[in-house]
Amino acid sequence: MKLKVLGCSGGIGGAQARTTSFLVDEDILIDCGTGAGELSLDAMRRIDHVFLTHAHLDHIACLPLLIDSVGDARSLPVTVHATPETIRILHSHVFNWLVWPDFSAIPDRHHPFMRFQPMKLGESISLGGRVIKALPAQHTVPTVAYALDSGEGQLVFSGDTAYCPELIAAINAQPALRHLIVETAFADEQHGLAVASRHLCPSMLLAMLEEVHVTPEVHITHLKPGADLRIIAQIEAGAPRLKPRRLQMGQELYF
Repeated sequence: MKLKVLGCSGGIGGAQARTTSFLVDEDILIDCGTGAGELSLDAMRRIDHVFLTHAHLDHIACLPLLIDSVGDARSLPVTVHATPETIRILHSHVFNWLVWPDFSAIPDRHHPFMRFQPMKLGESISLGGRVIKALPAQHTVPTVAYALDSGEGQLVFSGDTAYCPELIAAINAQPALRHLIVETAFADEQHGLAVASRHLCPSMLLAMLEEVHVTPEVHITHLKPGADLRIIAQIEAGAPRLKPRRLQMGQELYF
């Protein structure tokens, strides 16, 4: 499997600041932040599945626009996989005919442009031999992390999360984990803000990585613009065993 980083910033402002969206092979998106807007129209038409970690705007901003752009050019609806709580939030606050049309009912409920597929924590979805599993995470709204398994190797994406022992246990349960994409949104001097918003800062990330017993490549995502260099410097100063590196827009990971 191949994961291409379309966006991995914790905000906008500049050519490289696109929010979270990853393209898996050519037909799957993990989250649909502003990074999804980097896809060509033809590439958007090839997206059959979107897996959402949670309903915050930086992870779903391009979903309404993507569906609007390609819905009538596809023979099948785009399937959006998310927890029941996330689907409820999207129905209530985005696809509600006020903020955006309900594309799960356009052109009609029997032939929609988009369909929601509820996905429970711990559930796995198999797509042509590729398995995507919802893992525990902790944030200010209902959320999940994801484990992607090609059959030969695994990748875990934390989504937005605070320190989460259950996620650490799930990471350690991946026997062939090649890549761990984990957020670190705030610098250490904003520790209180990180705790309140249920994100990680470098000291919390380092504590988490000390408990990771597998040996993946670790990639840091969701850095807040303007604080990004300071966050990475603080991580590097902690001299972590796994030597995390900053995830870059356009980067490709294979597993």
